[in-house]
Amino acid sequence: MSRLCEGRVVVVTGAATGIGREHALEFARQGARVVVNDVASPDAVVKEIIDLGGEAIGVRADVSEWESADLLLRSAIDRFGDLHAVVNNAGILRDKMLVTMPLEHWDAVMKVHLRGTFCVSRHAAAYWREQQKAGTPTAHPRIVNTSSPSGLFGNVGQSNYGAAKAGIASFTVIAADELARLGVGVNAVAPTALTDMTAGLDAYVEKVREDSAAVGFDVGSPANISPVVVWLASAHSEGVTGRVLTVKGGEISVAETWVKGPTAVKQGRWDSTELDDVIPNLVARARTNTRIDGRPRP
Repeated sequence: MSRLCEGRVVVVTGAATGIGREHALEFARQGARVVVNDVASPDAVVKEIIDLGGEAIGVRADVSEWESADLLLRSAIDRFGDLHAVVNNAGILRDKMLVTMPLEHWDAVMKVHLRGTFCVSRHAAAYWREQQKAGTPTAHPRIVNTSSPSGLFGNVGQSNYGAAKAGIASFTVIAADELARLGVGVNAVAPTALTDMTAGLDAYVEKVREDSAAVGFDVGSPANISPVVVWLASAHSEGVTGRVLTVKGGEISVAETWVKGPTAVKQGRWDSTELDDVIPNLVARARTNTRIDGRPRP
């Protein structure tokens, strides 16, 4: 049986540990040649892939820096001759309540998540456009981004992280529209898993462990996320683009974007004194926002 990503060249950022490491290993199992990126040493993951009989190189680089992101992708192309997919997984946490969050925590999270996703995607898109103009288009180019339930549904103490991840979800939808003419599929996953990044989130960790005990399956394993990412980065995902998928354990859901709900129309400008009944009525008729665990917000 042929493997899902046989011969494809894939860059995975933030792949030295956690979810990124699992992505890199699963890509290798599915036949991809993997570029393992991180700001920490990626050597251990590269060795694991080689021990599996796969092909991999490690590139230690900060993807939020313009030149470093370009160097990362050029390393893939120089070594393996092409670039088929990038997986934007690199991320950090700097959790604080809004009232005590320092500016540097906000900026650090935005830089790694949002700017890092942009830099890598931008350089990849430019390469694929160059290939198309040269008459040698890359087969089934793909971008897979990493959003989060915190960004889709909100989570107390993560206004910086949630805002960055919500931005990545919107970026995914817009990039999919813009890059469709190049044949690039752009999607995102919003994973639920236990990693080093979630080690201090005691309530979250306990909930995932409870869920695991209830179903007799490790719901929190980072490896649960990787099959979805690998499929999205493969040729099999043709026609699926601009989507954000939530993944938790064995559950995959399509996150539905903002939709235009109940509407009130007046011929002319509203006066602010007229809105006491109008806006509460619209809100009462609208779908209720949900919490990160799926329960309706009050």
